[in-house]
Amino acid sequence: MTDADHVKVLVIRFSSIGDIVLTTPVLRCLKKIPGKEVEVHVVTKKAYSSILEDNPYVDRLHLLDGRLTGLIKQLRAADIDCIIDLHHNIRSALVKLALRKPAGSFLKLNLEKWLLTRFKVNRLPPRHIVDRYFEAAAIAGVENDGEGLDFFFSRKPVHLYDGLPVSFNKDLVTFVIGGKHATKRLPNDKIISICRKLPGNIVLLGGKEDEANGRTIESACGEHVFNGCGLFSLQQSASLVKKARLVISHDTGLMHIAAAFNKYLVSVWGNTIPGFGMFPYMPKYPERSIIVEVEGLPCRPCTKIGYTKCPKGHFDCMMRIDEEKIVQNARHILMNNKAAAE
Repeated sequence: MTDADHVKVLVIRFSSIGDIVLTTPVLRCLKKIPGKEVEVHVVTKKAYSSILEDNPYVDRLHLLDGRLTGLIKQLRAADIDCIIDLHHNIRSALVKLALRKPAGSFLKLNLEKWLLTRFKVNRLPPRHIVDRYFEAAAIAGVENDGEGLDFFFSRKPVHLYDGLPVSFNKDLVTFVIGGKHATKRLPNDKIISICRKLPGNIVLLGGKEDEANGRTIESACGEHVFNGCGLFSLQQSASLVKKARLVISHDTGLMHIAAAFNKYLVSVWGNTIPGFGMFPYMPKYPERSIIVEVEGLPCRPCTKIGYTKCPKGHFDCMMRIDEEKIVQNARHILMNNKAAAE
């Protein structure tokens, strides 16, 4: 990177929610490089702009909404000095080629992931993806400050709890039942069993696609469970996560947002594994993260992303999840939190 006192750094991460939240330590540390005035530019898809548009460490967002041509024209006009590519795909390669500036790129380790999913040969480095992001950002002279993730709420007024019963404003547990792929989600009967055994009020969170599952779970559990799937925006869901005494979540974007708030968090893993490097990142409070998974399955991990159904047909990675482990950890957290509050 240039030795000038004022530099413009472009960070590329097109998607998705969790991946973008995981870039926030890099954005913060770029802005705080000692002795330099760093102007932080970020490229992302328009659909994910709400994650970063109120981030005080981002000076300008460049949004992809359709063709890449217009975006590249805009970036050329911005006169960028240095690029940190945290997506490393064809689109980001085209951006780098068009701008012709010094660049550092995130290594996805696709070969290592393929070896692990196909042959169960583990050559993945034992490092979180955030640490690997910082390796790509080394070109800008940035170092990890160890402060964890960021998530900032919009400065625009929003009705954060519209439709949520007033009684749910205390003793709140949020259960993120969604997940982009079915093999990353617990079956409904297991979620129902867990919810029936937990004290306090539980809000189910997910997208429109999870609404029907949420209704099934809500009707089976009674009045202490509220189906919020499809009702709340990302910012509203994040506000409920922040308010909760405990968050239970699959491997989702809201899991990473919970980590940004340093919440007590029980994460449940199916076909994907924490060993891919995307487990909850809370360097200051690692004890608040509890991971529940079925270890030792010869078929797991079966993919680095997920499937619509188990390719083996048995779905052991979720069917054999110990529900009591989730319940016991949740009860322990809730009991200790209540004692500390009193």
